[in-house]
Amino acid sequence: MPSIGISAMHMQLLPNDRVVIYDRTDFGVSNISLPHGKCRPNSTDCSAHSVEYDVVSNSVRPLMVLSNVWCSSGSLMPDGRLVQTGGNGDGERVVRVYKSRDSCNWQETPNGLNEHRWYATNHILPDGRQIIIGGRSAFNYEFYPKTESAIGLPFLVQTNDPRVENNLYPFVFLYPDGNLFIFANNRAILFDYSKNIVLKTYPTMPGGQPSNYPSTGSTVLLPLRIKGETVDGFEVLVCGGAPEGAFDNAQKGVFDGALDT
Repeated sequence: MPSIGISAMHMQLLPNDRVVIYDRTDFGVSNISLPHGKCRPNSTDCSAHSVEYDVVSNSVRPLMVLSNVWCSSGSLMPDGRLVQTGGNGDGERVVRVYKSRDSCNWQETPNGLNEHRWYATNHILPDGRQIIIGGRSAFNYEFYPKTESAIGLPFLVQTNDPRVENNLYPFVFLYPDGNLFIFANNRAILFDYSKNIVLKTYPTMPGGQPSNYPSTGSTVLLPLRIKGETVDGFEVLVCGGAPEGAFDNAQKGVFDGALDT
């Protein structure tokens, strides 16, 4: 495989078996140039910070991304478009849309979000919208396409450790009944977003240690068991993380081991 020229901070497989890849735009030039001698507006940076990899032809096409996608979030829409939101600096309220075609580039909408979103989580909903949850100092959620305002979510305040903000990039899964499982820091809720109601609060994780960014563990929705026309059981597996205080320790050169939970 040829070098793609950028670091894959985020990557997304598209319905046509191509992969869109992007990295932050404020960390210097990349190792791949924009086509036709183009440069980012008001910048001497003529390198690409996003590419599309074509699996079949084993080729890479550089893409123009204007705003900073550093630790942004996104999800695929039902029609195959990648809707990608937020980021840092000039990207914190931007909505970017990418649909894979040979001549397409990112389409960006400044102020496409009600709130700044940095380290938020997006999830597709049954009606085709996306819900966008949390982010740094954003204790609320909103929808794409954009509605009138963001809606407060006290759970994100309750799970926020202001020293390290261990509730970033919350883990989110859609239940078969249309409600959302949301995990942040060391606990989870079942949430009815249509009524803004917490239906269930789950016990705190044994040991009480955090699993969300920056103590990032991993999570997966396990295969659903179907009985007749109903789902029998819904299980989410959360693995690892870092012990409380690990972030502060790392700033002092002391590096704690990851959790083995």
